[in-house]
Amino acid sequence: MSALPKEKLEQLIERWQVVQTELSSGPAQDVFVALSREFAELDPIVSEIKAYFGTLEEIDGLEEILADDDSDDEMKAMAGEELEELRAKIPSFEQSIRIKLLPKDKADERSAILEVRAGTGGDEAALFAGDLFRMYQRYADLKGWKVEVISASESAVGGYKEIIASLAGTGVFSRLKYESGGHRVQRVPETESGGRIHTSAATVAVLPEAEEVDIEIEEKDLRVDVFRASGPGGQSVNTTDSAVRITHLPTGLIVIQQDEKSQHKNRAKAMKVLRSRLYDAERQRQEDERSAERRGQIGSGDRSQRIRTYNFPQGRVTDHRINLTLHKLEQTLAGEGLDEIVDALITESQAEQLAAMDSSDG
Repeated sequence: MSALPKEKLEQLIERWQVVQTELSSGPAQDVFVALSREFAELDPIVSEIKAYFGTLEEIDGLEEILADDDSDDEMKAMAGEELEELRAKIPSFEQSIRIKLLPKDKADERSAILEVRAGTGGDEAALFAGDLFRMYQRYADLKGWKVEVISASESAVGGYKEIIASLAGTGVFSRLKYESGGHRVQRVPETESGGRIHTSAATVAVLPEAEEVDIEIEEKDLRVDVFRASGPGGQSVNTTDSAVRITHLPTGLIVIQQDEKSQHKNRAKAMKVLRSRLYDAERQRQEDERSAERRGQIGSGDRSQRIRTYNFPQGRVTDHRINLTLHKLEQTLAGEGLDEIVDALITESQAEQLAAMDSSDG
């Protein structure tokens, strides 16, 4: 592992001081907002760098005492003990700073659009899609995020053929971005009299929520069709043409929205989903260019990849990307056990990035 770049660390401290000075000078509102955001990003890492530099200075001082022939034995013994303790702290300091120096995913602090779709397995897959959505809903509640269902297609037996929701809060995408992919459940369906275990699947997509400034969508690139919304079983749920189908002509992406009674609201919701899908597609394209040589990476977001299995008979959850198995199925589906999996995925992703940085430095 290469040494920490001392010059870069000193530059960060200098920049932190400059930002602090500029903030205190009472800048214009837009400048103040930008500086505040930068200060919030710099402050945690600068605090750690200062503590790290302070520890290195203490180590130098103690080494001087030990090298000084005039120091008495008792002082040398005390210095030796303290030196050992301080040296032991250095690797964790360096690891923590390395992680904070990793390139940030600009989308991490954003809210997210969550899409859950039933896959193979018929009614059982729809029920499982419902279980997954409720898991994310409970997790969001625990985090203090706001959940708003954008559209839902319920199945006849309960659960969802498809459900799309907005999860609003700080850092939603950073916690949920590794959830994209294929989820599989193994359990005995309630309708199964023979007690045989069935396997069914659902697909999850987590997209960073895009702002209008992120993606410019030209009106000429859209075809907007309006039609009468239909409820379960095909009956008309209202008497006006309020449902909206938006087709993005350059990409062929289609978003249908019919949950609201107002055509205007349906169009706004559909545009929100379309914008986020286009933004995500662009991020994926850039990510693929950067990581063509690192196909195994965790954050590839390949929606066809089977990422996790929920096994009811054994009460276990297995994340296949990091070979993590937890016998905490109930806690996971209740939302409270999800953090343990998310933290492990983030740690593994950081380890991969650090290894890539070290190999490129070497």
